[in-house]
Amino acid sequence: MIIASIDVDPQKTFTPLCPNELPVTEGDILGPILNQQSQLAKYRILTKDAHPANAVWVVDKHEDMQQPLKYPNADLTWVKHAIPGTFGFETIPELPDITDYDYVVWKGIETNLHPYGACFHDLAEKLSTGLIEWLQIKQVTDVIVGGLAIDYCVKMTAIQLQRSKHFNVYINLNACRGINPETANRACKEMRTLGITIVDNFKDLKSALTISH
Repeated sequence: MIIASIDVDPQKTFTPLCPNELPVTEGDILGPILNQQSQLAKYRILTKDAHPANAVWVVDKHEDMQQPLKYPNADLTWVKHAIPGTFGFETIPELPDITDYDYVVWKGIETNLHPYGACFHDLAEKLSTGLIEWLQIKQVTDVIVGGLAIDYCVKMTAIQLQRSKHFNVYINLNACRGINPETANRACKEMRTLGITIVDNFKDLKSALTISH
C-alpha cells in the first residue's frame, strides 16, 4: 500500500481571514489536521486555486454569486478570490512551505476556466493537470483527500480520483469544511454513492486504511 495525502485549496481566501472573498467557517484551523493525516502518507500534494482578477465569472457582490453562466468551462459566478500575489492566495497557517510538498497543482489561471477538481483544468475533464498520472507513476494505491471546501473542490477532486479507477479514495470529514451544511451533506451522499470512503476523524481514517488492505 502506498498512500498519498492531498490538501485541496487550503488557502486563506476560503477562510474567515478573508471575509470579503469566500470565507468558509473554521477553514483557517485545518492546518494541524491536514498535517496529522499527511503523516499516514508517503507523498503529500497541494492544490491551489490561482484565479485572475478579470475572470469571466467574476461578480462584485456576494449576492450575485452562483448564477449560471454559458461558458463551457466556467459554470457559475463567484466574487474575486485566490488571486496570485494576494493575501488570500496564501495557504492557511501551519502548513508546510510549498516546496516541501511532493506535487503541486495550480488551477483556474485562465480567465475562462474555473475548474473545481484538481485532476483536470477544464470542466469537460479533457485537459489533465497531471495529478492522476503522477500518482500512477508513484504507484499510489490509496489517496486521502481533505481541505476546502468539501461541497465543491474537495468533492470534485475525490470524484475525479475515484472515477479514474486507479485508487482507493478517502475523505476525513474533520480535515474538511463546507460552504453550507446542505450542499456539504449532498456532496457526501454523492461521494459515498460512488464508493468513496468517508470517515469522521483521524482515528477512523487509520482504521479504514487498515481494513481496506
